[in-house]
Amino acid sequence: ASSPDEEWPEAEKAEKLARGAALKWASGVFYRPEKLEGLGHYRRRETQRNSSIQSRLKSTVQSYLEGVNAGLEQLRSAAQEVQSVCQDLGAARWALLDSADHFQGLQQMRELMEEHVQLASVVQVLPQIFSVHEVFSHILQLLHGQHLLEAHVELMMVEQLRDDILSQLHLRGLSSAQATVLSYFSGLQDLNESLARQLWDIVGSSLRLVREDPVLFVTAVRIIEREEKIDDTLLLEATFLPPGRPKGWRQKFYQVLQDTITGAHFHAPCMDAEGPGLAKHLAALQKGIVSELRVVKDLMVQCVPAHYNILSVCTATYHQALTSHLQEILREDLDKQGIFLLLEWALHVYHSPEMMGHPDLLPEVDVSALDPLMSSELVDQTERRYVMKVKASVFEWMQRTLEVEFKEWFMEEEPETDHQGFFQSALPAIVMQMLNENIQVASLITDSLQQKIYNMALEELEAFLSRLREALVQCGKEHQQDRAVPKFYISHLLAVLNNNLALSNSVSSLHPDTACREVPASLQAALDRIQKKATQLLLEELLLDLQPLCLQLPSRKWLSGSQLVGSMCEVIDKYAKDFSRVRKPVFTLLLAESELLVANQYLRALLQRKMVCKSREERGQLCHRLLQDATQLRELFCGLGLDQSQQSLEAVFALRELICLKDPALLSLEVLGFITKYPDVSDEHISTLLDIRGDVSKEVRHVVLEMMAQHPQDLPEGYRPIFSTILVPVPELPFCLRKGKCA
Repeated sequence: ASSPDEEWPEAEKAEKLARGAALKWASGVFYRPEKLEGLGHYRRRETQRNSSIQSRLKSTVQSYLEGVNAGLEQLRSAAQEVQSVCQDLGAARWALLDSADHFQGLQQMRELMEEHVQLASVVQVLPQIFSVHEVFSHILQLLHGQHLLEAHVELMMVEQLRDDILSQLHLRGLSSAQATVLSYFSGLQDLNESLARQLWDIVGSSLRLVREDPVLFVTAVRIIEREEKIDDTLLLEATFLPPGRPKGWRQKFYQVLQDTITGAHFHAPCMDAEGPGLAKHLAALQKGIVSELRVVKDLMVQCVPAHYNILSVCTATYHQALTSHLQEILREDLDKQGIFLLLEWALHVYHSPEMMGHPDLLPEVDVSALDPLMSSELVDQTERRYVMKVKASVFEWMQRTLEVEFKEWFMEEEPETDHQGFFQSALPAIVMQMLNENIQVASLITDSLQQKIYNMALEELEAFLSRLREALVQCGKEHQQDRAVPKFYISHLLAVLNNNLALSNSVSSLHPDTACREVPASLQAALDRIQKKATQLLLEELLLDLQPLCLQLPSRKWLSGSQLVGSMCEVIDKYAKDFSRVRKPVFTLLLAESELLVANQYLRALLQRKMVCKSREERGQLCHRLLQDATQLRELFCGLGLDQSQQSLEAVFALRELICLKDPALLSLEVLGFITKYPDVSDEHISTLLDIRGDVSKEVRHVVLEMMAQHPQDLPEGYRPIFSTILVPVPELPFCLRKGKCA
């Protein structure tokens, strides 16, 4: 057998721990010899403590043993009782087996009892069954007299009778007998339909009845609710569903109400697609919908149960019907006024205090939770249709304005002037007013439509400017054929320039965003082309008057001191007076272009019809004439307001310096300075100038031309070409057999 220590290793471990703890305590207490005097005291105290602990342990163990004894007694008693019950159940089982034969007779008695109960039930309902047709007649009379509640009560009783009979037949599987019952109660279907027709007529007239006779409407709602409760009960039981169930009259109520609303406003004959007809139609819709929603909110809500949410249903019905109706209208070929009215009505009027935001409807009526009346895609599509309509109208108006303008150019009177005496016409005002009005009108709808109209306006203005330029070209061609036509050709060209400037200054004001006033590059280019073309035509006129004078120089007569340049100054001054009828930016441009034209023609005449100086005296005479002419012309343009730094006549002074140079050997240095200042001058130009001097040797010419080849010049940005447009005659090459290609 195992030792106690082996069976209880925890006890041995606990004893060792206790001895160790006691030894530790004793060593701590008796670490001095004098402490040994209290040994007896400590022994007595520990003895008393051990006695106390042993007493408590004995008491605890005794209590535990008593509890175990009591539990064992209870288990023994329970086992005896279970054994007794098992014996009693066995006896009952044998008794039931002995009595099974007697229960067969009770089954027959039960069947007889059930049959008796059924026959008793049939006997009880026989009077009701026999009176069914009489009840049908009475119900019909009540319906004709509009006693709907009484008629419905009797109708429900007959339906209940029929349904009970059908339910019993269904439970017993007698489906063949159901057809007989349905045939007997066939009048119920007609009565139900008659009642339903009256109910839906009442619901269809509900908006009128709640104002005139709400009792009839309330009666209809009560009947509908009764039927709904019957439907809910039968669906909940789900054992047998009588024919015609569920009736779903509440859903039918909503459907009839919605059809009534839709039919009253949105199935009218197609209205006039033009603006006035559509405006009347939309105004009628606005007035009718607000009026009827007020009736629903103030009266109908009180006549139906709260769970009907009748106001929300009607609001949603109007909203959905309007959505479909607006789409139908948009399928018509609306004019621009009609499209604008539709957009304004759908996006602004509909939500305004004049309609769905009416104080009498708030806060119960709230369409913000519903889908938009027009989707963003439909709005964008409609806006594009509107832009196309406006574009066609703007094109037509602009074309008409251009035709009137073109006719005015050929009239026998000068164009009108403003308060400062500048020539002008009504064209800029008409065009800008037309475009600005359309942009401002579009801003009443949406920012996106305003931006679309703005973009369209710029495109149309650019196209209009192109057509205006074509008209200028046509006018110029007719004037070339007969300079007397138009009579006031120059005045109208000046008016075109002023008009173009007015348009250029006004275009930025069209932009919807006041912070963004930049003119698109393509439009600015179109404006610049108009200005350039009108300026070109004016300069052509000036050139035609200057050409007879330019043909006379250089000549011996001119060299000897004729008044040729004086006559040129008179022509220029005459044109400058005409140019003063345009505003300053354009006037300065015309002066600068005229000065460039004069300088170019003067140099062209000098270089193309070159006059070779035969002596130093003649060269000096030429230099003197060039100085006088250039000075006279420069003073003229300075007097007209063109700054000397802007003039191209400085090229004449520079060219004179080349001719006046006394030492030909210094020509290469002077020419280098000349081509640096005028980089568009060519070898041919310099060669012609050397020919005019008449004293340049081949060696000097070769040095000069070689120097030019070694110093090619690039045109700096912003440089105004002077010599590149002047073609000088090329001398014939030697050793040529004939004019043309060399052999």
